[in-house]
Amino acid sequence: MQPYQKKTLGILLFLVNLAWGVAQVNAYVLQGPHLLELMIQNSKKSPRLLISQKLILYHTDQKGRVEFNETLKYVFPKSFRSDLVSESVQRIHVLSKGAALTIMDGKAVAESETLYDHYKDIILYNSRALLEEKLSRQGVNVTVSSLGRFQGKPAYVVGAQYPDETVPQVWLDKDTFKPWRWLLKGKADKQRQDFLEVRYLDWQQLNKTWYPMRIEFYKKDILVREIKVHSVEAAPSFSEKLFDIDHLKSLYRPAITMLPDKGEKKELDEVQKTIEEFKKTYK
Repeated sequence: MQPYQKKTLGILLFLVNLAWGVAQVNAYVLQGPHLLELMIQNSKKSPRLLISQKLILYHTDQKGRVEFNETLKYVFPKSFRSDLVSESVQRIHVLSKGAALTIMDGKAVAESETLYDHYKDIILYNSRALLEEKLSRQGVNVTVSSLGRFQGKPAYVVGAQYPDETVPQVWLDKDTFKPWRWLLKGKADKQRQDFLEVRYLDWQQLNKTWYPMRIEFYKKDILVREIKVHSVEAAPSFSEKLFDIDHLKSLYRPAITMLPDKGEKKELDEVQKTIEEFKKTYK
């Protein structure tokens, strides 16, 4: 056998072994639905939660920011309410039984959720069936899973074959199965740089309940929002009226601009609208 033939054969054998090794690694990756089940089991929560937190919005140049006090109410696995207050903005966002309502400064302004509102889905829907449905609606193919690495740490990826980050996906810590990253995109977005990346950090067990004490939001790898949790109260008592959307509609008159959801463009419009409402506080 000629030297060049031996070299070629050696390269072929190396590539075959490499492909076999990759196949063996992927063969042992748990399936997406199983990973989601483990995530839920390892993030057990009280039937209800009351969260006190600070929401921070950053200027795109990172030279300025505005802060809001925000209170979250969870009734697992289907009801959620956010009350955000500052001197110039008051915002209520409610999700209940699949319906949503956003109230801004005393007027109902939207019956849909923005891309940013979805960060809580991965915490709220502590039923695998519900979570799979919600993730699928956000474009996550839960039947696909792989092993990945981010910032030097190994993780399970649900929704993509690592290192592909061109599709929506959820990352779980390989050791604890707690959610770590979620790459979301609006239905009309087509480019990777248009993704919203949510990172769930500093998981702590408070009152026998696991919750991320810091949540970061990135656009084009730039930190645009941050949540810092101050307190977590387990099993509080809530009035059902706080989550009754029909009742809330009777209390808050609809704004002229509130229209039925008209699909992809409406979703993007609501994202921009929410951002612009918050930006008023900078002026």
